[in-house]
Amino acid sequence: MDIKNEVLYRVYILLFGIVVPVSIALIYRTVQISIVEGKEWRAQGRDNYLEYRNVEADRGNILAADGSLLATSIPYFDLYFDPHAPSEEDYEKNLDTLAQCLATYVLKDYTVGGAREFLQSLRKAADRHVMLKRKASYSEKKFIEEFPLFRLGRFKGGFIAEKRSERKRPFGLLAQRTIGYVRDNAKPVGLEGQFDSLLGGQPGSQLMIRVDPQEDLWMPVDDLTLIEPETGSDIVTTLDIDIQDITEDALLRALNAHDAEWGAAVVMEVETGAIRAIANLGRTEEGWWETYNYAVGAGVEPGSTFKTASVMALLEDGFVGLDDSIRIFNGRTQFYEDEMVDASPYSAKLDTIRMREAFFISSNVGIATMVQNHYGEKTKANDNEGAARFIRRLKQFNLNLPTGIEIDGEANPYVKEAYSNKDDWSGTTLPWMSIGYEMKITPLQLLTFYNAIANGGEMMKPYLAAEARRFGKTAQRFPPTVIDRRIATRPTIAKIQELLLSVVEEERGTASKLRSSRYSFAGKTGTAQINYRRGERGTRIGGYQASFVGYFPAEKPKYSCIVVINKPRRGGFYGGDVAGPVFREIADNIYTAKVELHKPINLGERPPLAGNALPAYSIGDKEDLKTVFEYLDIPYYGEPETPIAITRVQADSLILEQRSMPDERVPNVVGLGLRDALYALENRGLKVEIEGFGKVSRQSLLPGTRIRGQAIRLYLR
Repeated sequence: MDIKNEVLYRVYILLFGIVVPVSIALIYRTVQISIVEGKEWRAQGRDNYLEYRNVEADRGNILAADGSLLATSIPYFDLYFDPHAPSEEDYEKNLDTLAQCLATYVLKDYTVGGAREFLQSLRKAADRHVMLKRKASYSEKKFIEEFPLFRLGRFKGGFIAEKRSERKRPFGLLAQRTIGYVRDNAKPVGLEGQFDSLLGGQPGSQLMIRVDPQEDLWMPVDDLTLIEPETGSDIVTTLDIDIQDITEDALLRALNAHDAEWGAAVVMEVETGAIRAIANLGRTEEGWWETYNYAVGAGVEPGSTFKTASVMALLEDGFVGLDDSIRIFNGRTQFYEDEMVDASPYSAKLDTIRMREAFFISSNVGIATMVQNHYGEKTKANDNEGAARFIRRLKQFNLNLPTGIEIDGEANPYVKEAYSNKDDWSGTTLPWMSIGYEMKITPLQLLTFYNAIANGGEMMKPYLAAEARRFGKTAQRFPPTVIDRRIATRPTIAKIQELLLSVVEEERGTASKLRSSRYSFAGKTGTAQINYRRGERGTRIGGYQASFVGYFPAEKPKYSCIVVINKPRRGGFYGGDVAGPVFREIADNIYTAKVELHKPINLGERPPLAGNALPAYSIGDKEDLKTVFEYLDIPYYGEPETPIAITRVQADSLILEQRSMPDERVPNVVGLGLRDALYALENRGLKVEIEGFGKVSRQSLLPGTRIRGQAIRLYLR
């Protein structure tokens, strides 16, 4: 056989003897694994699937301005046991004591023997993620992880503690909607939603193995693959717990008293725009609840509280003065085919009044007539602009813009464009807009306007978040923001402030019965018809909305506040009767609670003390008395020559007079304390008897009696 054939034979033997059979076997096995046994192997693959999974970071807290917790995450732990993690030796060694601990503290339905059998059965089963206890506290977790076997740790002892967290609000419903929430399958709400990226921190990651595909349970492979999560920042809000509590309590009482549909109240710091309280309560089947942020999201027709903007436009354009006369036609007039009527009882008796009176009695006819006369027609008097000039003034006051507050859901104001067909502008739009109809604005937007008036014309952006903190240190500040340095001229602002004060201080003002003797405040009442329809048979009204917006103290405003109560059904519906008392209650309690609102009692010249407040007939060492009076800054007169002096009061003056103490005669000790009296009498050889307590009010021996060693009785009182 030649060499060539020999090589070919060997190749054929190798090919058909080894390669072909092995290839056929591999193809067969591949088909068997992928098709015949594929379902089983894929299931096992899923059971042992490894992947890097997120590790939840600790969420930051939301704090009140003073550091009080408004929202925090409370950790809890789901406790599991991996019975296949420990070695056989460790498992058997600790089985009895572990059964004893579990039966006593965790598996209380088991006896010790039952717990032992349970543990033995787990070792034989395939489950590597056995539930021991759900929602264990941190102290419970620390206690259980010290059990025998468990103390060896996750990978040698099989103890698994999976951390969870639950968001809690220590103050319950206080500012609930403003604090908000972040939930799965729901739109984020409030501060929780707005600052979710800061509060949530950065999740970590760890290599994990799936131990139960049905329940999607995962277990860490080891600690070496753990990338630690980054804890979230804390958000410090501008909310004042005391003011928030005051505001919510006052609003809740009013809603119950008037059987209203919903209510909102906001307290803002004038100088900065910081919101110190925001309350929103709506009627639900379970009672009153913060289901919606009406202060931020409810665009409503403001009614008479908008008259301030109308008068401010008139003043800014120089069309009127506070003492100009205006006809109110006995509180009833016609604009085209619609009749306007005053609610004020004073209007029916008056035909002509001053502009300031039209404001503080809240005359619809008076305000609307002034606006219609000066802006209602295109004439040379107002540069052929008519109502466009009025709308431009409203835009100057920023009443057409949202405030830009941090939380989502703020409604845009609706202010019609003059003569716009799109906005259904008609001949009656201007007069009705001037008294707060045919437009919409949220309570917070209206408060921002009034806050600017209180702040001398400087409009501040309302805000709820003051800073972000990490581990107690400031990481980011959110300072006050100025929207507009001057929404109107200083003279106009001063006149508007005067008008707002007259609403409260004038006898016929719509808020005159709310006047306080402790402090002054200024503001405007509002009563708006809601769900109304104008028709041939008149206007059908679906209810009323009462409001009051203002600021206090009037002379140096510290806080501004708005109260809106929707659909009061009993106890009246006017702003001065329903919303005004809530404003007054809030202001009263804030004034009482906040020391900075009070004038220091030691500021200014000290008034003279009344005679009954001065220490009359006090006797003692002259120098000691002088030292005391000088320390207490009590003026006195007289320079007695004797070492002992007595005080006498004349009108509002304190006079020091001498008190002689002769050595050979009984001294006068009336007014002295017991110690001084004993010293004076016993040093002169007298035997002293005592009756009573206090200072000497009477003595048995008359002053001036010659001393012969006799006894003297002192009566103390």
